[in-house]
Amino acid sequence: MNKIHKIISTVVLLTVLLPGTVLNAGNDDRRGTAGAGELLINPWARSAGWSNVNTANGTGIDALFTNAAGLGHTQGTDFYFNYTNYLNNSDIGLISAGLAQSLGDYGVLGLSVNSMSFGTIQRTKTSSPEVGDNGTFKPTLMNIGVSFAKAFSSSIYAGVTLKVVSEGIDNVTATGVGFDAGIQYVTGADYEIKFGISLKNWGPSMSFSGDGLAISSTVQNATFPMTTEQRSLAWELPSSLNIGASYDFLFSEKEHRLTVAGNYESMAFTKDLYTLGLEYGFRSLFMVRCGYTYQGGGTNDIYDSDSDKTNFSTGFAAGVTVNAPIIKAKGDKRSKDLSIDYAYRMTVIMGGLHTVGVRLTL
Repeated sequence: MNKIHKIISTVVLLTVLLPGTVLNAGNDDRRGTAGAGELLINPWARSAGWSNVNTANGTGIDALFTNAAGLGHTQGTDFYFNYTNYLNNSDIGLISAGLAQSLGDYGVLGLSVNSMSFGTIQRTKTSSPEVGDNGTFKPTLMNIGVSFAKAFSSSIYAGVTLKVVSEGIDNVTATGVGFDAGIQYVTGADYEIKFGISLKNWGPSMSFSGDGLAISSTVQNATFPMTTEQRSLAWELPSSLNIGASYDFLFSEKEHRLTVAGNYESMAFTKDLYTLGLEYGFRSLFMVRCGYTYQGGGTNDIYDSDSDKTNFSTGFAAGVTVNAPIIKAKGDKRSKDLSIDYAYRMTVIMGGLHTVGVRLTL
């Protein structure tokens, strides 16, 4: 038990003290100075359906966005595929896939891939600014995560994720790495009380490079050409610290469950977020959830000069899960389940975010 307490103390200490960015959480002076904003988009339908509030009680691949420790609850093989329609009529899509595999007493290994597509964009040049004369290009935003989590007891879970972040626009690219780490503590007669803390997106700065930053021109009063390369300013990842708790109300011999969850997210580059969520579950067959995220601001319209909001997707979210057992549990063998998830997140512009997911548990 002393070893477990040392692990918890070490993780909490590192989570709070290592990243200096977290100490400046909610600092308006740093607004807009971070990059890799795609890391703030939850690609998983289940946790997105109640506003990312599951820092304390997230499980499996779905927990990777909020708290990597939740991956440690995986008992077999878990595969999850999601598609997000990112803002109506924007032609932006987010495709995500994750795979988790239990290694028995050694822990759980996870792999996740998230890729945003923006369609095809017409290329223009200073020497040829007309649209349609210079071909096309496709911007790319992708991050790949390798995660490891372990259950140190029936009450304590810890996990970490290493992310490789890649961004590219035509012939300019940026590549970097980031880390997530977290713990979960579960207690109560029916393990109905849960607490969690996680650090997200901590890592070294990134910057762009490539031929797109080079300009070829002729030196004044000379006849030879000269190439000048501009240097991109480095930027940090959008770090945050999450602290969450949840409680399960169990009814009718545990056939019905009502979970109340709360989460505080201390943001390094935007205003802090406060989230409350509810989830109702009937056995493991049907779940419906909702959540609300509050962020301080002058008005709801981000285009209003009086507004100081820094996150356009705060507000109401809702989701539903339907789970169909393919093979029922028998003896020591676990059931094999196929589930379909849907989530909607409100945004202040362009009609919100819609996410659909398919999950296979073996």
